[in-house]
Amino acid sequence: MKQVNIKLENLGDIFPDNWTEEQRSKGKTLFLKRLSEKAHTHYGGKIQTAPKVPVPGFNWFNVWYTPGVSKVSTNIRDNNDSSFELSNRGNLVAVVSDSTRVLGDGDCTPPGGLGVMEGKVFLMKYLGGVDGVALCIDSKGPDGKNDPDKIIDFVKMCQHSFGAVNLEDISQPNCFKVLDVLREECEIPVWHDDAQGTACVTLAGLINAFKLANKKIGDAKIVLLGAGASNTTIARLLITDGADPKKMVVFDTKGGLHINRKDIEADNRFYRKWELCQTTNPNCIDKIADACKGADVLIALSTPGPDTVKPEWIESMADKAIVFPCANPVPEIYPYRAKEAGAYIVATGRGDFPNQINNSLGFPGILKGALMVRASKITDNMAIAAAHSLASYAEKRGINPENIVPTMDEADVFPVEAADVAMQAIKDGVARYQMTWDEAYNQAKKGIDYSRSFAHKMQDEGFINNPPQEMLTEALEWTIKAIEG
Repeated sequence: MKQVNIKLENLGDIFPDNWTEEQRSKGKTLFLKRLSEKAHTHYGGKIQTAPKVPVPGFNWFNVWYTPGVSKVSTNIRDNNDSSFELSNRGNLVAVVSDSTRVLGDGDCTPPGGLGVMEGKVFLMKYLGGVDGVALCIDSKGPDGKNDPDKIIDFVKMCQHSFGAVNLEDISQPNCFKVLDVLREECEIPVWHDDAQGTACVTLAGLINAFKLANKKIGDAKIVLLGAGASNTTIARLLITDGADPKKMVVFDTKGGLHINRKDIEADNRFYRKWELCQTTNPNCIDKIADACKGADVLIALSTPGPDTVKPEWIESMADKAIVFPCANPVPEIYPYRAKEAGAYIVATGRGDFPNQINNSLGFPGILKGALMVRASKITDNMAIAAAHSLASYAEKRGINPENIVPTMDEADVFPVEAADVAMQAIKDGVARYQMTWDEAYNQAKKGIDYSRSFAHKMQDEGFINNPPQEMLTEALEWTIKAIEG
């Protein structure tokens, strides 16, 4: 194949003109996976460590290290809170995972999560001006089973080096216990992005989707496919923000959650699911096809598709149906098929489709807001405040069925979100440091602008090179062969 100038902005345009929509959708996934593999090999990962202080001469090592730094250590010894000012702790997040549920690939072994965790760190830095460290750990006990207490102990031991902890890709039911225990027992915010982050951005998308469809959250019939950390938390936040639990049905692999699910009641590890069994689905619906009839919303975070969600389910939904198939890396149904089945608004977790419901809109600003006021935890109210911040930001600049949430390239959304979260932390009484909204916005914007300028300067000066076009060409050739055989 002749080398062509390939840009990632419009992936569909790089494929042969005679390809069907299904081939293009599959081709995007294959192309991005192949390119990601090649690019990570080319650059040796995504993250490096860079100093934030100058070195005017080698004698300055005596200031940055011994003997001068002894004074820093004793100051922190006498006042532990000074570590937030005298070290990078106040802007540093640990991204912790046991890699037991990495995207749609399941247990990838502890080091298998590094690609995702480094990606989290990369986005925190570029989008939120927050530094991060990827920490993939082995949570297996002597019996070979993953032990949530090992994750809890690890985080509690290392919390004194960080301003916050982002939990990631921990399988259920362990993820429930890990988050709930650490939220109460750690001195710093512990955030589970798969759960709280997904719920925050999903709520943001629904707020604006309801506006466009002229529907109200309290009146909406909502179906959730999947009952893992994401959807159980989405259900909780939706109910907290006004959804009627009696009009909500949640499904796991065995059917609907309801009061007769004795298997869930008997296993106290799944207490979050049992809470939903007691409050939702009063009619004890067990078949999703039945639940979708007349439903206003279908949110899927389950088995990656593209045939997990059936078109006939969508056909049976109410007018102006809202469908969020958000499994990664492949949605439970491709957007074009959902639209063909009658969906009014479709959102996925993918950036190459319209309406990306992606955690990356949430966690950079949320963590930045929490760090700025030195919050002791991130409350559900803070996550809901972030959701309304995102929805309001998008509405002010204009929304339509193909554009219901901000995009990651709208840089100002993150300092606005950070400031709104910081104010909610103060209101909730979990902030150790007080500031005004304007102070929070300006501080967040300064940090984010610095991070982006630093990355662009490194690229402009040649310390970070652009990806070679031959790498993209090779990925395209490979993809075409894989699709066409």
